[in-house]
Amino acid sequence: MSKHAVIESEDVVTERAARAAAAVERLTRWHDDFPTPGVRFADLTPVFADAEGFRAVVDCLAAAAPQADLVAGVDARGFLLGAGVAAALGTGVLAIRKGGKLPPPVVSREYSLEYGSAALEIPADGVDLAGKRILLLDDVLATGGTLAAAAQLFTEVGAEVVAAAVVLELGFLKGREHQGDYPLTSIVTL
Repeated sequence: MSKHAVIESEDVVTERAARAAAAVERLTRWHDDFPTPGVRFADLTPVFADAEGFRAVVDCLAAAAPQADLVAGVDARGFLLGAGVAAALGTGVLAIRKGGKLPPPVVSREYSLEYGSAALEIPADGVDLAGKRILLLDDVLATGGTLAAAAQLFTEVGAEVVAAAVVLELGFLKGREHQGDYPLTSIVTL
């Protein structure tokens, strides 16, 4: 895949999505009551450690926005996804960090998640983000606060989120309802 959009047949798109979904369903490990009681954690580490599974996931996520100028991955598993997708698209990658992990100046956004609150940050200088078309990536979409906060960071600095994509969406938590007008792709929805 390249930075330039390629017209693909519906069969190719369907096959790519099916390969990625099969890998996610087969390899994801589930952990109840982690990191806090009542939360069921989806561990995608085995998906990313499997060469074929990782490649299928990266290809599927890259297809969400082949016109992106920059891929942005949310701390921390989004870093892995972002690097793979950026390499596939021929773009750069930007790490969206948890609060306190970047030197100042930063642009920061606080948000709520299913087991507390947190903050995300991106550099306020050193990377020209104004006018950039961003593909926003995360591993799991749960309540939607993390992805929405990340998108707001880019809007604040004058970039445009052209699409967002996740590996796994927990649809019953309705996180999709908190997202912006950008298209949102999920490989597997539960």
